Amino acid sequence: MTRERIYRVIFHNQGQVYEIYASEVQQTELMGFVEVAGLRFGERSQVVVDPSEERLKAEFEGVKRMHIPMHAVVRIDEVEKAGPGKISEAQGNIAQFPSGSYSPGRKT
Repeated sequence: MTRERIYRVIFHNQGQVYEIYASEVQQTELMGFVEVAGLRFGERSQVVVDPSEERLKAEFEGVKRMHIPMHAVVRIDEVEKAGPGKISEAQGNIAQFPSGSYSPGRKT
């Protein structure tokens, strides 16, 4: 019996840090992006409702695949089981990787 792989993906988005769980993570054909699919959310049987996870469910409702810029990814971990997803404010020394604008054929 093959066990399903589950990944925890942590990334920056508009000044916030997102932690999501997914069953697929791979390099995409779009240069500079990571493709995430099969989003996983906590079990419905839980009595306590986490407002942060509910916000994630609402934001990604209907999303089959998403493409996250590589420079926004903080880390990707393969985990034993999916936990609660969350959105938190970026604190401490976490900063977006600086990127310069590149235009083919532009002379500097």
